Amino acid sequence: MGAAAPDGRPWTAASSDPRTLGWMQGSPPPPDRVIGFGDPQAFSFPRLRWSVCHTDQLMPTRAVSRGLGPVRPLPRQERADLDAVRFQPWGTSQPMTWGQAFDANFTDGLLVLHRGAVVYERYAGCLGPTGRHAAMSLTKSLVGLLGEVLVAEGVLNANAQVCATIPELAGSAFGEATVRQVLDMTTALDYSEDYADLNAGVWKHAAAGNALPKPSDYSGPRTYFEFLQTVKPKGVHGQAFGYKTVNTDVLGWLISRATGQPLTDVMAERLWSRLGAEAGAFFSVDSIGTPFAGGGFNASLRDMARVGQLMLEEGRVGTEQVIPAAVIRGIRAGGDRAAFARAGYKQLQGWSYRGMWWVSHDANGTVMARGVHGQSLWIDPAARVVIARFASHPVAGNAANDATTLPAYRAISRHLVSHSVRR
Repeated sequence: MGAAAPDGRPWTAASSDPRTLGWMQGSPPPPDRVIGFGDPQAFSFPRLRWSVCHTDQLMPTRAVSRGLGPVRPLPRQERADLDAVRFQPWGTSQPMTWGQAFDANFTDGLLVLHRGAVVYERYAGCLGPTGRHAAMSLTKSLVGLLGEVLVAEGVLNANAQVCATIPELAGSAFGEATVRQVLDMTTALDYSEDYADLNAGVWKHAAAGNALPKPSDYSGPRTYFEFLQTVKPKGVHGQAFGYKTVNTDVLGWLISRATGQPLTDVMAERLWSRLGAEAGAFFSVDSIGTPFAGGGFNASLRDMARVGQLMLEEGRVGTEQVIPAAVIRGIRAGGDRAAFARAGYKQLQGWSYRGMWWVSHDANGTVMARGVHGQSLWIDPAARVVIARFASHPVAGNAANDATTLPAYRAISRHLVSHSVRR
């Protein structure tokens, strides 16, 4: 199946719903409804709408434990008025409602917290409250958060060259880059993240990290670590922002090498076991068990919202300071806006990037984690709003949904502030 539904019309949220299409239903499912381990089309649309909730059935994974502590409840103050909130999508004259945007963005799960309480929670497609969903590049922000913590603790030196910790990268583009340049993605790399170009570096990176046996004629790198050693420099480090997933894989390697622990264990120890999470999480891994730091994290929607609340509360979970407040404040302060501007993001003018978080520099101090196919985590400190969304949009790039996402999130923040009920 491709760009259009079987009737020739463009796909919609309803027509591409995995339950409607019958993916993996039956005992066994019909042969043409099977999505299995090693299926090269598993993450192509519309199969994507089932696969994002079943990564652990499609590739090897490594667990991130939630620990043995109690679940921290999310208070509930659900509201019936949010679906009717109207906003103006960019580039159109036709307003849209919050409820309409849910389907327009092929949303699988959407949760809004206001002042720490759930005011909106809705699921569709493959996802429900107990399910786990591929976080895609939201992963980067979680790994970036861990990296910033280790910098604050002196375990990593932000000004040191990467090769000081990982000598294996001395001959690559990353060797002379600093840890800070990796964290803020101002490295200068001969590497393309253009998903539309089948010869782009992003696909070679994916091939190296694929845990399945390689074809007999394959001669490239066979792990994430091996691939990182092949990336060549292009330009001067520190001058311009360039969104490239391989930076986060380098950061994951730095974290593991500096701590002597797998990234999954660092994530569990420093974050996931201290959130009061409802469910364990997991990373997809390569053939030697290396977690995909750039996009392999999978978790429940409520637990991603808990991460957002942690950011909102400057690193606190209840009375416990889980992440140093200075780390959160440093991320919120943002990165080099001039370096970011050189990347040419027309829809994100005035933004910056710090510690693998997207920083808006708006009046509310909003920061975001963003991922392909519509994953997002929105933290608005002034409005005391967190919005967590998992989705399976047919177009990977965020530009395809930003026009109906960013104005919608701002409209919800404004509405909750102006129509709030004091508690």
